[in-house]
Amino acid sequence: MTSTTLARDAQTLERSLANGREQIDLSLSRETVEFVSRIVKAKASGQGVIITHGFEEVTPAEAAVMLGMSRPQVRRLMSRGMLPFRMVGTHHRIRVSDLQAFDQAERERQGKAMAEFIALENELGLFE
Repeated sequence: MTSTTLARDAQTLERSLANGREQIDLSLSRETVEFVSRIVKAKASGQGVIITHGFEEVTPAEAAVMLGMSRPQVRRLMSRGMLPFRMVGTHHRIRVSDLQAFDQAERERQGKAMAEFIALENELGLFE
């Protein structure tokens, strides 16, 4: 999504909201509508929605929710140096951008591992 498109659509949304009407009709780019649709669909299905800047920080418990794993697993990743964090007093904080980078790297690693597994299955004739 281009920043120009987002900026234009954000201005359109702000102007439309400023008029105070309950029903709003407006024209947005397809990219923005797809983005908003994903957020609304997730919220409607009961999923949590977190919108933040990449430099924002979260607790290990919040990171666990974002990564879909337990808090102890996040703490293990932190202690192994696989997930960067900083201390704020006695509390751990993890940057959202670091979570996103970790999640992307893990998805790529898992995809490669799955491809290798499938290739091995085919080589051994275990899957027909």
